[in-house]
Amino acid sequence: IAIGIGICTGEVVAGNIGSPKRFDYTAIGDHVNISARLESATKQYGVDILVSEFTVAALTGDHLLREIDLIRVKGKNRPVRVYEAMNHCSDADSPQFQRFLELYTLGLAAKRRRAWAEAINTFEQALKIRPRDKTTQIHRDRCRNYAESPPPEDWDGVWTMASK
Repeated sequence: IAIGIGICTGEVVAGNIGSPKRFDYTAIGDHVNISARLESATKQYGVDILVSEFTVAALTGDHLLREIDLIRVKGKNRPVRVYEAMNHCSDADSPQFQRFLELYTLGLAAKRRRAWAEAINTFEQALKIRPRDKTTQIHRDRCRNYAESPPPEDWDGVWTMASK
């Protein structure tokens, strides 16, 4: 079974909501909406679990996380940094996996500096280790597009999600 999970930590309103004739137990609030958007984004990025920066801030202990993107979800102006939970990866302790994460992180940093050629090259190196990593492919392809048609000078590196 392949499902995507979106996790966001924060205050919500939970309980029986509705009228006496029809009510359901539910949760509402910004963090619920962000969780739903992250669940949807797992498909776009090809990952199993996405967690928000709010959840990462609340974590204790050691967790293997990879920053995925800085996204603006539909209906919100403030971007949210999102991460992939990777503790479940069977090869997480291997030197190749660690090298992949290092290259991916360097590629993301180059992208944010607008160093398109460097970012593309670094993402390509990462893809030699994990050729099916959809997130790395997405960032490489975005950099290729930006190299051909650069974003405006006030570009903030945020990816705006157009759909829910």
